[in-house]
Amino acid sequence: MKKNLWLLVALFSVTAQAATLTVADKVKLLAVDGKEVKSQGWSEVDSVELTDGKHQVVVRFDGDVKRGSKTTIYTTRPYLFDIDLAGKNAEIVLPRLTTESQAKAFFERGATWQLALENGVVKPLVGVELQGEGFAAYSDIEAVIAAYNRDNGIVIEQGNAVDLQQVSVNVDNKTGKVEITGDALIQLKMWYTKATKEDKKAFKIWMAEKDFN
Repeated sequence: MKKNLWLLVALFSVTAQAATLTVADKVKLLAVDGKEVKSQGWSEVDSVELTDGKHQVVVRFDGDVKRGSKTTIYTTRPYLFDIDLAGKNAEIVLPRLTTESQAKAFFERGATWQLALENGVVKPLVGVELQGEGFAAYSDIEAVIAAYNRDNGIVIEQGNAVDLQQVSVNVDNKTGKVEITGDALIQLKMWYTKATKEDKKAFKIWMAEKDFN
């Protein structure tokens, strides 16, 4: 009986197996699916397990580079990527950047991030450079990501990033006419992500006052 139970557990583990996403040296993992990745003691987290499906991953370059004969720290803004490992372990990589001038030139002209899969395939990563405001703009990375997702109609559902605008809004390129498609639930989610805090509060009060039974 115990043997059969062990076999069932092993079978379930295979079917539910997650792939591991790792970041290369000098790449800092900031957040996954809207949640900050926090250091474990003195050690920073450099890998995370992701289930099948599209995940939202935020990283930045943060490492030692040479400035003449001295060493300095070069840090970029956060970059947000949608990544689907499809069951394969992978690593987010960058070219070898050893000097400050190299790093500045690379990121100022548009950084080319890459995803190196365990089977040897290397794919370009198309991402978004997040824009914060004011001093310590990225100290609350979850708030920065939440603002980006709200502005772009993106929600995190069951650990996966879902772009509600792509699902439910179609634009006729010739006429410019916008057509909202998809079921009512998808439309409600999209508009809710675009609402202000005051709008959401008013909506919840309205829902509480109505009897939909």
